[in-house]
Amino acid sequence: MVLLDADKRVLLIESVDPANPHGPPWWEIPGGGMFPGEPSANTVMRELREEAGVRSALIGPVVWTQSVQFTFAGLYFDQDEFIHVGWTEETELDEPELELFEAMAFQSIRWWTVDEVVNHQGRFLPPRLPELLPALVRGDLPDPPLDISPS
Repeated sequence: MVLLDADKRVLLIESVDPANPHGPPWWEIPGGGMFPGEPSANTVMRELREEAGVRSALIGPVVWTQSVQFTFAGLYFDQDEFIHVGWTEETELDEPELELFEAMAFQSIRWWTVDEVVNHQGRFLPPRLPELLPALVRGDLPDPPLDISPS
């Protein structure tokens, strides 16, 4: 979920792999797995509450999709992702409801300006966030959603 606040900042979570806690961190958008039969918009709202403590947001359309394969916490994942854009007036975050691996992985959470994302030299998930975020903030929502799968 690309969650934007009234100041057009994006919410990002700093993470590390619990299987390699001394490895390089990255900044990621909130999100997570869908339950069977769960609409992606419901997943987004549930994950915002669980991972970031966000209780209220307007969930917009799916703007990006991707198929990714990765290892996290020693487990292999092969998943299709549907990334929504959304907006919130909440900038003060409640206590998240983290699962064990999330609690081990998440280091910090904060709001970023577009310029901070574009100029940051660290790693983001999705990797193309610095390239694609400015258009979303301007309100240029792709239709159909843009496939941002790694090559």
